Amino acid sequence: MPELDTATLTALLPFILVGFAAQLVDGALGMAFGVISSTLLITIGVNPAAASASVHAVEVFTTGASGISHTLHKNVNWKLFRRIVIPGVIGGVLGAYVLTLAMDRARPFVLAYLVCIGLYLLWRGLRYGHKERRPRIVEPLGFIGGFLDAAGGGGWGPVVTSNLLVQGAHPRKVIGTVNTAEFFLSVTISATFIATLGFEAFTVAMAGLLIGGIAAAPLGGLMAKRIPARILLVLVGVVLVLTSGYGIWRALA
Repeated sequence: MPELDTATLTALLPFILVGFAAQLVDGALGMAFGVISSTLLITIGVNPAAASASVHAVEVFTTGASGISHTLHKNVNWKLFRRIVIPGVIGGVLGAYVLTLAMDRARPFVLAYLVCIGLYLLWRGLRYGHKERRPRIVEPLGFIGGFLDAAGGGGWGPVVTSNLLVQGAHPRKVIGTVNTAEFFLSVTISATFIATLGFEAFTVAMAGLLIGGIAAAPLGGLMAKRIPARILLVLVGVVLVLTSGYGIWRALA
């Protein structure tokens, strides 16, 4: 039935474009795929648990491809990787479990959290500067980032990447390492959501996000080397504040 195929493609196209754009930003900056995608899903009415489950299922594939890209471009600090991945996985499991208990009641709080992340990214973009130093606070960042990522459908990159950069870690190595570690976080969180919510938590929109995200993921390692982080930080901050603010307005209207 050609009409059905055309209708399906038309319905998926916005999600494909969002997935592609979000993954381009995520691959270049080590953040934003989860927050942009989950903001979109929550704004159109998907409850926070299902939105987070869908986004993390997609990220299993996109972060895997992005991690390979960063590894090939030698963007990964494996010592730093070992320090963030285990606390991140533990925090992710706890965050997924908490969110499945909260369900719809968590929606305004998740959106408020995303607005704060957007404002922080905007501030970081406008004030961006870097003096390289060895980061001292790492494991707690991994735990908090993993917890907020599962509970908010995004947060691993904004929390972990931004704070490691604030501490003075090398931007290219931070981005590559955080992206690669996120693969293991996404696998764990997705498994937790399946165990607690079942497969019905995953939305149709995730197919579009998956197609767009997979198409953009291999570009992440290359973009981390070439695109100015300051410009992307400002753009991501603006997008997150606007979309999350609109979601809060709809939730409270």
